[in-house]
This record gives sequence, structure tokens and C-alpha cells, in this order.
Amino acid sequence: MNSNINNLPKLYPTQDTIHIPESHANLQTIIAEPWYEVSKDALQLEGLCFDRTGKNLFFCEVFGGTVFKLALPEKKLSTIQEPKGYSVGAVKLHKDGRVFICGMGDLTGKGGVFAVQPDGSNYETILDPGLDYCVDDLAFDKKGGFYFTDFKGGATFLDGGVYYVSPDYKTVTPIIQNLAIANGVAMAPDYKSIWATEVAGNRVFHVELLEDGVTIAPFGCAVMAHLTGGLGPDSCCVDEAGNLYIAMYNQGRILVLNRYGFPIGQIRLPESIHGQMLRSTAIAFVPESDQVIICSNDGPGGKGSWLYTARGFAQYHKTYQYL
Repeated sequence: MNSNINNLPKLYPTQDTIHIPESHANLQTIIAEPWYEVSKDALQLEGLCFDRTGKNLFFCEVFGGTVFKLALPEKKLSTIQEPKGYSVGAVKLHKDGRVFICGMGDLTGKGGVFAVQPDGSNYETILDPGLDYCVDDLAFDKKGGFYFTDFKGGATFLDGGVYYVSPDYKTVTPIIQNLAIANGVAMAPDYKSIWATEVAGNRVFHVELLEDGVTIAPFGCAVMAHLTGGLGPDSCCVDEAGNLYIAMYNQGRILVLNRYGFPIGQIRLPESIHGQMLRSTAIAFVPESDQVIICSNDGPGGKGSWLYTARGFAQYHKTYQYL
């Protein structure tokens, strides 16, 4: 794999190029490489997550609600959950091996969190759909609970938020509310703070938490980045240095912020230079490496749905799910 960092030439406005902010044009840039074709159709891929061995990659297709497993190194694709009547925003691996599925319901509510074994068996409800959330993403903490994003609202009606579910799954506590479609969530390497992205508001939040995991520290909630263009920041993850990797939807790239919220680089899909494969939604590190996998699809452009690979800017972070 070519891991060279290249400076892309400045892009000029044409119908064939994607606009990126002038301030990002000269960021150190890694060009990803195609890695695996999932489908010739434009599936809305999301939720990339490896198991602790790094030999199984789980991901989902949002609107169909299908959950996939890609076995490595042979790259054998299988389905562990067929559509169950609700959209799926992400999958995450619990430390006990269960696959947690973020159910988005009808995209306005009636979603929840569900769990299955890696082979799709023993389906169980973790967060009841009757609570009427639209769960897009989640991140586990050290206590066995998890944070999730409620994918509701819009730029003019702030109904989304970030919530915490206690380790016994009985209590849901709001962390941040009044968001314009909360999307990605990730814990910082020290487990004392979380990152969250807001699609319709084009913002990235950083929240420092007290020991209870639900109380925001004094002056601890801040907007660390205001972004422009596209449809806003999508899913996100961190590396061991605390850098945040944000999938920029409709831009065909991953924006990388350092732990202070400053842009330090980006990973671009090669077709994005010509305005294709722009629906980049998620990124995940391969365990015990600096390799990342990115998913995207080409929408009506005809190039289908692909996984890409590149080098990250640091080694992967060994999150609680792998301990």
C-alpha cells in the first residue's frame, strides 16, 4: 500500500470537482486506495468496526438495515442480520464479543439498540424502541455503559442529542441536547471526555466529564470545530495520540483534528477529486496497526459501494471494547 503523504493541487470550481475549504487545501493529505468492492449498487455503508482479533470487520447498510461481516484475510463477505424493518446507523463490538446494533427506526424515532452474537444469533434488545430515540452511533465507556447519538432534528429544529446508558441498561441520561442531528460519537483515549459530531449544524463538540461519566466538568463543553460545505461531519474515531478522524459526508474524505481541535491532515478518496465516491460515512482502525478502513458509495454516479484503505496519522487506540 502506498503510504506517501501528498499535497493535492488546488481544486478549481467545476462540475467535476468537490469543493473543500481553502483552509484545508494545503493540509497534509493521504490518498486512500480501493480495498474491497462491497456492491455494484450504491449501498449506504456505515458503522465499520473490527473485532479484537482484527480478522473480522463488521459494518452495516443504513437504509436496508443489513449487518455484514467481512472475514480477513480472504475478504469473505457474509450477512449476520437481514433487514428487520428499521434503518441501522452503526455497529460496535462489546468487550464480551456481542455486536451492538444502532437502530435508527424510521429515521425520526422508534429506534433502539440491539445485540447479537458475531454469527447473528441470540438477538436481544438493549435500548427499547419505545423510548423513541433514533440511535445513530455509540461508544462504550470503561464501566460497561455507553454513549449514543440521537439522530433527530435539523438546522432549524434542534431535537438531537447525546445520551448515556448506564451499565445495567436501565437509565438513560442526557449529556448534550438541542443538537441539529447528532451523528458520530467517540471517547478520547483517557476515557475522560467524548467527541460528538453534528451533521446539520456542521459542528464538532468536545465534552469533558466528571468521574460519574454524565456530569459535564466546569467549562467542559465546547465546540471545537465549525465546518463548511457538504452535509456535515458523520461518524468519527480516535487514534492513540488523541487525534479525531471525521468522515465528511458528501466530500469523499476524512478530516483529522488533533486533540485540541485543530486540523492536521486529511485522507481523501481518489475519485473525490473528480466529484465521485463522495458519500464517505465512517472510518475504523485495524487493531494493532496504523491502517484505517473507510467506507463510501457513489450515489447515482454508478461506481457502487467500496471500502478503502490508508495509513492513519498515528497508531490505533485500544478502546475499552478490546480490553
